[in-house]
Amino acid sequence: EGDVVRVLVTGGTGALGRAFQAVATAAGHDVLAPGHTELDLFDPPAVVAAVQAVDAVLHLATRIQALGTMQQPGMWRENDRLRAEASAILVDAALAAGVEVFVQPTVTFVYPTGRPVSEDTPVADVPVILRSALAAEQQAARFARAGGRGVVLRLGLLDGPGAGKDHPNPALGATLHTADAGRALLAALDVPSGIYNVCRDSERVSNLRFATTTGWRPLR
Repeated sequence: EGDVVRVLVTGGTGALGRAFQAVATAAGHDVLAPGHTELDLFDPPAVVAAVQAVDAVLHLATRIQALGTMQQPGMWRENDRLRAEASAILVDAALAAGVEVFVQPTVTFVYPTGRPVSEDTPVADVPVILRSALAAEQQAARFARAGGRGVVLRLGLLDGPGAGKDHPNPALGATLHTADAGRALLAALDVPSGIYNVCRDSERVSNLRFATTTGWRPLR
């Protein structure tokens, strides 16, 4: 039996948050998932208080808009703040509190399109609405440089409960069932710092690094 991990989860009511809480509590871990009315992620003292005596922080909070609004960056402003500003505040607080691991999910859409990619594929010229995802990844890297474990999971497009779609769209190059995403987030608590792709097998985006590091496999 592994040790009980005390985890602070932001965005606990979303599809990822619910999927993670189901597997984490089943594994016996202690999950704290304050709602946005209970914890203002843009209030540094409140965040400092929230991370006291936790082992891990999972920053799952987003305000993802419909993909049809991708050409309207203004609609994504709150999402940008959660990914960039709130991530920085959380990392500052987590470092001060001696938290062991900071996990930041982002998206596989940051990769170039049209060809097979892995974590070693350079990322450049991303759309405006994805720049905050890279900013969040940089905060996880800052956490790692300061001596913690900073883990980024680049997730495929979610399907399943809470995702707004029941079936994957393989044309997008990387897909993931929410239940498998929850299992991946739990596995991420134990991996070395770095960036890992998490998606179904045999897609354009390779999941080999995460699968070989953790033993995780997509089940759906």
